[in-house]
This record gives sequence, structure tokens and C-alpha cells, in this order.
Amino acid sequence: MQSLFIEYVYLILIILALVMLANKLRIAYPIVLVLGGLVLSLVNRFANITIDPELVFFIFLPPLLYEAAWQVSWKEFWKWRRAITSFAFPVVIITSCVIALVAQAIIPDFTLALGFLLGGIISPPDAVSATTIMRQVKVPKSLVSIAEGESLLNDASSLIVFRFALAAIITGQFHIQEAANSFFGVIVMGILIGLVVGLIFYAIHRWMPTTPSIEVVLTFVTPYCMYNVAEHFHFSGVLAVVSGGLFLSSKRQIMLTYISRVQSVNVWTNFVFVLNGLVFLLIGLQLPAVVQQFGSISLEQAIGYSLIISLVLIITRLVCSLGASLFTRFMSRFITVADPNPGWKLPLIHGWAGMRGVVSLASALSIPLFVQEGQAFPSRNIILFITFVVILVTLVFQGLTLPLLIKKLKLIDKAVPEQEQEVSIQHKMANNSLQFLEKKYGKNCLQNSHVRNLYERLTIELGVLSQAIETKDTYDGLALKKNQLIYLELLEQQRTLLNKINHLDEFDEDLIRKYQTLIDIEEFKIREKYIIVS
Repeated sequence: MQSLFIEYVYLILIILALVMLANKLRIAYPIVLVLGGLVLSLVNRFANITIDPELVFFIFLPPLLYEAAWQVSWKEFWKWRRAITSFAFPVVIITSCVIALVAQAIIPDFTLALGFLLGGIISPPDAVSATTIMRQVKVPKSLVSIAEGESLLNDASSLIVFRFALAAIITGQFHIQEAANSFFGVIVMGILIGLVVGLIFYAIHRWMPTTPSIEVVLTFVTPYCMYNVAEHFHFSGVLAVVSGGLFLSSKRQIMLTYISRVQSVNVWTNFVFVLNGLVFLLIGLQLPAVVQQFGSISLEQAIGYSLIISLVLIITRLVCSLGASLFTRFMSRFITVADPNPGWKLPLIHGWAGMRGVVSLASALSIPLFVQEGQAFPSRNIILFITFVVILVTLVFQGLTLPLLIKKLKLIDKAVPEQEQEVSIQHKMANNSLQFLEKKYGKNCLQNSHVRNLYERLTIELGVLSQAIETKDTYDGLALKKNQLIYLELLEQQRTLLNKINHLDEFDEDLIRKYQTLIDIEEFKIREKYIIVS
């Protein structure tokens, strides 16, 4: 146990090194981690590390989905709800059907049920890779929002297809009417359970005497409770986490204190970073175990089947994405849609951003070894290998070419530029603050020197913002940027002074740390507000 723990410590160090290499090369880190895992699989020290499917589903999946739900903007999710749901449900089902037919046609002794099983496994794209790349290359906000929203729901729909296909193979029976009813039942009940559990935790946060530490820990417990309760009753644990996470995310300003919000963001960001890193590295480490499970099919044949299915998968998503654009233009004649003319560039990029990841591999590994006692599960080894190759091909091939495609198409973002939005928001905040002081305290506020300084600072800031709005100027102006750089130098001098004071016996170190934290928060505000890069 101790040696295994040390190995995982080494893996985390390797992840940090590979992510730094990815940043240096300007490549999405999931690609580098998977390739790094492939190399590590050749090292004997890490050869015994394998993925337990139940561990992935229960330990990794709930927090990753929950954090994704908290990151998604509910406003953007609702705005693009039709595009998101179309890719999360109809496109996943269409992809599963196409893969089922192709796999049955090209692979010997591969039944239609096995084809649907494979389709359910490899149909959901992994949004971590896509959004990581999209954030590195400038793309319209709508594209990122749709990709993030899709990732919350497509895992659930694909796992439901997988579950029904697996039941059909094991029992040898499949009734379309019963499956359809169960499909919607699993979805609806999964969502309801997530909302109910979310309401319980909302009540705990809202009305129980919690502390910031308790609230942060509760956020870690919540997704596991949602997932476990739903799976216990054989409903969708994924949808339970997603629906409950979206609900609690919309209530964060009410149920969490400002300290809890700041602390939870920092803790969750680093926790999810490590989880994602481990998962993608472990994907690469699985290659030897997958290859060793070959039976009568040769390695060359398996590679051929995998490449054909990978190509079919990519083409199917592209066709569905471009088809969805045409369908949106047609439906815009009858209903109000977010974008009545999406064109072909955005759908093409969204279709190309269909990299597969952890959910696909976990689903494949969760296939049982035996259908019945003594009877091996048919074609399990080839399904595992195809899944691994699909993940590798889509991550490396599509992942490396996606930035080039985005740059080549030269997308035009129809949204108001973020800097203009920021200036407008800050102007409204400053104006509202001055009105509040004048209305509630009037001239009395100017008798207090500290409040007077605040009033004067807000007045100056409002004047600068008003000029920026009138002249369409932004905070990239040379004079203002130089002023903020001087302020940052001043903060650095204050840090130096605090470090010197900390060596004096008459000052408490906890108090010094308090002011160091305040300086850190102030620097964060300046760098975020004025977009200053260090």
C-alpha cells in the first residue's frame, strides 16, 4: 500500500512536469499527458498501475462533473440549451447507431448489440481537452459555452445507451418499448434525485451554523452523495450530479459566505487539476494491459478496425454538427433561436472538437469479464483496444490540428468584446456606489476622512470610465497601464517591508500573514481588472 502511494506521488510530479512542458510547447496538456502515459507504460515501475472502473466512476467522475457544473454559466447554458441538448442526446444516439452498424459490418462475429455497446462507449466527447484548447486560441464565447454544456449531458446519455446495450448482451433480450420508457425514466429520476439532494445541501449551507472550512468540505461531499443515491436506485448518477450541481451553482451567492467562495474556488481548481492529470496519464498507462487481452484477432487487424471506426466517428460528428446548423436555420423561421444563422465555421470547429477521454475508457473497462459463469464476454478485448485507439487518435490528431483549424477559419466573435463589457460593468458599479453614498449619507459622509477618500476615489474612477466609454478606449491605454504597473511595484515593496517586519519579535506572524493576504487580493484585483500580464 505504501509503495503504491509513493508511485502515485511520483505520478503527480510527472504530471506537473508534463503540464509545464505542454505550456512551453503551447499544446493542450491532456494530449501531452496521454502520450506521457504511453511512454511511462514501458517503465516497469509503473506497469502495475491500472484503472479500476468503479474507482473512476465513483471517485473521479462525480467531482469532475460537479466542478464542471459550477463553472458553466447557467445564463449561457439556457441561451444555448437547444444546441446543447441536441448534441447531448440526439447526436449521441445517432453516433451510437452509426458505430453499431459499421462495427457489425467490418468486425467478424460482432453482433449489433455489441456494436451499440461500442457506440455507447465512444460516442461522448471529452470537453476538458476541447475547452483547454479553445481557451488557448481565441474563439467565440458561444462555442466554449456549447462545448461545456454538452459535456455535462452527453456523458449521461452515452452511459444510458451503454447500460441498455450491456443488459441486452447479458440477457439476450431487448424490447424497444421497454428500453425507451426506461431511458426517459432513468433521465427524469436522475435529475429529480440530483435536485432533491441539492436542496438538502442548500438547506445545510443556508441555515446550519457552518464555518468556511465546513462549507468547503461540504462541497466535496455533495457530488458523491448525489451520485451514490441515484446509482443506488439504478438511475443516472451523472445527471444527478449535473442537475444538482447546476442548481447549487445558481445559489452560490446566497448559500456561501464570501470567504467560502474564495477558498472553495482555489481548492477546487487545484483538486480538479490533479484529478484530470491523473486520469489522462492513466489512460496512456493502460496500453500494455489492453494489448495483452487480444485473442484470435491480430494486432494489425485490430489497428485497422480501430482506425476505420475512428474515421467514421469523426465524420459522423462533423455531419451532425453541420446538419444541426442547417436545422437551426430552418427552425428559426418558426421559433426564436439564440443564433438564427450559425453559418458553417462554428459548427465545423465544434464538430472537429470531438476528442474522447476518461468516460469512454472507464465504460470500456467496466465491461464484465463473463456474461455468465464460465462464459467469457464476447469481443471484450477488441472493444477495449478500439476504445483506446479512438481516444488516442482523437486526442492527438484532432487535438493538435484544432488550433490550426481555428486560426485558419479566422472566426469573428459577434459578442461585445470583453474589455468593453468590463469598462461598462465597472462604470455602472462606480456610479451606483456614488449614488448610494449620496442618497444614504449625503453630506455627512464627507465629514469622515476615510469615507471622503473613498468618495473621491470613486469620483475619479467614474470620470476615467466615462471617458473610456465615450472614446471607446480601454484599459490598454499607456498612461493607465503604467500607473497600474507602478502600483504593482508599490505592492511588491509592501511585501518586502512585511518580510522585514516579520523578523522583528514584537510583531505576530499571523498578523503579518493577514496583511500579506490582503496585498495578494489587491494584486489579484488589479491584474484581473486591468488585464495586466506579469
